[in-house]
Amino acid sequence: MKKLLCLLFAVPQLCAAQIELSEIMKGYDFIGAPPTNVQWSVNGEQLCFDRLIKDEQKTICYSLKSQSYDTVEAEDYFFYDESQSGFDKQFEIKNNGIVYYDKIKNAEKPVYLSVEALFNLQRVNQKDKIFFQKKNDLFVWNLSEDGPSLSQVSNFTDKKVPEKELGLPHLLVQQEELFEYFSELKADAEPKTFLNEVFIGKGRLQPIQVDPTASYLILRKYMTAKNESTSYMDYVTSSGAAEVKQARPKVSANEPNQKVGVYHIGSDSVFWLDFSSLTDVRLKPKYLGDSVGALYEEDRSLFIHPMVFSAVKTKGVLDIRSADNKDRWIVLIDLTTGEYSELVHERDEAWIGGPGISSWNMVPGVLSWVSNDNEIMFQSERTGFSHLYAYNLTSEITRPLTDGSFEIRNVQSSKNEDAFYITCNKTHPGNREVYLLNIQDNTMNPLFVKDGAFELCVSPDEKYLAYRYSYKNKPWEVFLSKNTKKKEIKQLTNCTKNSFDALNWLVPAVKTFKASDDTDIYFRVYEPDAVKKNNAAVVFVHGAGYLQNAHNFWSNYYREFMFHNLLVEKGYTVLDVDYRGSDGYGRDHRTSIYRHMGGYDLDDNITVKRYAVDSLGIDAKRIGIYGGSYGGFITLMALLTKPEEFACGAALRSVTDWAHYNHEYTSNILNYPETDSIAYRRSSPIYFAENLEKPLLMLHGMVDDNVQFQDVVRLSQRFIELGKKDWDLAVFPVEPHGFKKASSWTDEYRRILRLFETYLK
Repeated sequence: MKKLLCLLFAVPQLCAAQIELSEIMKGYDFIGAPPTNVQWSVNGEQLCFDRLIKDEQKTICYSLKSQSYDTVEAEDYFFYDESQSGFDKQFEIKNNGIVYYDKIKNAEKPVYLSVEALFNLQRVNQKDKIFFQKKNDLFVWNLSEDGPSLSQVSNFTDKKVPEKELGLPHLLVQQEELFEYFSELKADAEPKTFLNEVFIGKGRLQPIQVDPTASYLILRKYMTAKNESTSYMDYVTSSGAAEVKQARPKVSANEPNQKVGVYHIGSDSVFWLDFSSLTDVRLKPKYLGDSVGALYEEDRSLFIHPMVFSAVKTKGVLDIRSADNKDRWIVLIDLTTGEYSELVHERDEAWIGGPGISSWNMVPGVLSWVSNDNEIMFQSERTGFSHLYAYNLTSEITRPLTDGSFEIRNVQSSKNEDAFYITCNKTHPGNREVYLLNIQDNTMNPLFVKDGAFELCVSPDEKYLAYRYSYKNKPWEVFLSKNTKKKEIKQLTNCTKNSFDALNWLVPAVKTFKASDDTDIYFRVYEPDAVKKNNAAVVFVHGAGYLQNAHNFWSNYYREFMFHNLLVEKGYTVLDVDYRGSDGYGRDHRTSIYRHMGGYDLDDNITVKRYAVDSLGIDAKRIGIYGGSYGGFITLMALLTKPEEFACGAALRSVTDWAHYNHEYTSNILNYPETDSIAYRRSSPIYFAENLEKPLLMLHGMVDDNVQFQDVVRLSQRFIELGKKDWDLAVFPVEPHGFKKASSWTDEYRRILRLFETYLK
């Protein structure tokens, strides 16, 4: 394998070089691509990570023995899989085949090849059985001493198979009664050697799960909602003809639904679980205005996450939430009977969410068996912050494992069944620290605690702790330490380029202020020195809504970070606010925007603007605002609902009417347009277009399949009909929601800079 040379290099002395807009808009081509996807080799002898080098993704491995670096082909390499840690052989699916790595012999070998796509490989308690899926059925590869064999485990169909018509039923019975010949034929019939087709009904089958005893399969069906897809036009195509592209549906009251079935392999039978007895499964939300305790006529649709099996019991737990995301249940399933018991029920009249908790994007939350499978560990916001809890199956008591005004961000298991590696923001909302949590006495032993963010990756034998770390003005790098009390830390990468290192990047201060309702709001301040300060300011509004940017680590908005440094060079003060709805601050902060986006979140940005005037000497008439996506939406709401507050604004790829955005995100916060039209009207900039007074620049990619180009077109038409003059629209024909080309980024931010230079100086 080719050696990777010059991975580590000395950092040059910083100098006062000038920031060039066209250079910083190259993004990581200017900065240097950071290492990503840190993971250990299956034998724990190499620490590997990915890097983008000359537009090609490379996997680089650091050898603990030789302390050298090699580039490897990721598809031919075995990486540690925690789910197979208790097995001598680790199996993987590669190139439509199954291969294994023998940890003892330090060798790999193919065991099965297929012309069809294989996926969903699973292990069970029997070490020589490997389950995998083809299409809608599960198969098992048996590695017995008598030789390997392949068996099909299931034969599912969504079409009913009609029974063969052999005549009138009463005549068939009569024939057997009268003639011994037919009863003898029936007795001598050979047993069937094929699997019966099992009818599972309509719906898209999710990846099938097999329980540890290899006796039961868990079937989850997804019934899609009847919603029409949207479309957008691609005008710059290789053929020269405009093409229609399909995209996601718009938000509506039509919800998808899921069902769960348990298939018993031995009896070739399936039964479907009925969750109609879940607490409040028909309860209407308060926003509808019905009487207290009012019920729907039918059960609400459900989202059901994969089952988490007990290793020692024929049981599993499911995390279920209502499709409207007002309720969440954790239930215990007895696989032998199909009976279930409700362990946890939580309701939020806004919406269920928070770190480690299943939310709108269907990513499973933290849910596992602990304490010899006598407790269920899960995360909850019941105290206002997302923390870990354990439900005891014997006492039926839930006990907190962590507590305080901070959030548990990530949980990783340890070889010690009573210990977990956790990442949280205990010392500051803008940090990501690592602790070792003992769930028996709830002690948190600090492992890596300082300003910034740590992303932990534990070696298979837990003798080493690798991590990515970044700071406010320092991009992500990989570090390595022995898992001992006294940690000798070694930096394995230095991925930034000379072009980036040559500039003296600011370390923005993270400050707090009290909002109008006395809530602590965090924000970043980029402030020029007194000589350059021009007493004008720019408020930046991050996107995504539920995202954090006023933190102590490297931002995903790295172009904006560099652009803010450029603005500071020109004398501007820049303020970057974690407004209400942002990530990192607990449940109340997250749900403050319920039923009114552009309410508290906009007020927070206006309050920090007033802080700049009162505390930083900024001229109140020379403050602009800008942001993309949700930040673009807030910019529009600022200029259209509070036109006196900002001198100008730039709205990038912004939502103008929430009734036209996607279902999953929007329905959580604003419910449905059919049932909560008030929330949509007061949250959508298009309804306030008549209030435009200050200069507005809108910028949008024409092939944006997220916030679609239609959004900005509709608002433009409103401005035209209303006779509004002081607005501009810049379009980018080949760009999606997140721009791809450096030339587009440069053009976009050149226009934004010109706006500020024109109206704020």
